[in-house]
Amino acid sequence: MFEYNWLKADWPAAPNVFAATTLRTGGVSLAPYESWNMGLHTGDDPQHVSQNRRLLALPSEPFWLEQVHGNVVIEARKGIHTLVEADGSITTSSNTICAVMTADCLPVLLSDIAGKQVAAIHAGWRGLAAGILDTAVKRFLCGPESLVVWLGPAISGKAYEVGGEVYQAFTKTDNEADAAFKQSKPGHWRMDIYALARLRLARLGVENVYGGEVCTFSEKEKYFSYRRDGETGRMVSVIWFEKP
Repeated sequence: MFEYNWLKADWPAAPNVFAATTLRTGGVSLAPYESWNMGLHTGDDPQHVSQNRRLLALPSEPFWLEQVHGNVVIEARKGIHTLVEADGSITTSSNTICAVMTADCLPVLLSDIAGKQVAAIHAGWRGLAAGILDTAVKRFLCGPESLVVWLGPAISGKAYEVGGEVYQAFTKTDNEADAAFKQSKPGHWRMDIYALARLRLARLGVENVYGGEVCTFSEKEKYFSYRRDGETGRMVSVIWFEKP
């Protein structure tokens, strides 16, 4: 299904479930958005972004969101072209494509093992601290033990330095979260967003979690990174299922 310029989810989802993240190559955008930029909000030429989205060649138009770093997860519906403020979408409808855009934040793709319900979540640090994964897991019709989750490409703990506000947001009420932080200098820490996501999911009862080996900041040839470049493009992570 996915050509060379996608990172396909490596997970044991049902065979009728399709999930992947675009790489930055294969589109028409010019510097500093080169080349397969999906973000209309980035400052890129809208015509280039529109062409890039057409090159996705998916079964239907993705359900695009206006992401606001919150914890709202909404039902994805076909034919809705007005952007809704949310940081995740979920569906029980076949060929309805849930999608989130990222350029360092963590895309989290979820499916039940039966391949009848899927979700895409944008987990920046604010949304993760606010419980967006909790919201998503609780929206599934099955129990957490029947979910499989893929952590898409995000900035790694080696490259992600944060200040006291972020550190306190996770550790002031959660002693275990401290293990995801390593102090780099007074008042600053390296934060492992993958570890924090795994911790949240484990507490929710989700055992089948995959991915989390990529660093968008370090792998410039493959991924956009806002923290590395500032003005840059966005990848999109998508998930949908076909009727079994």
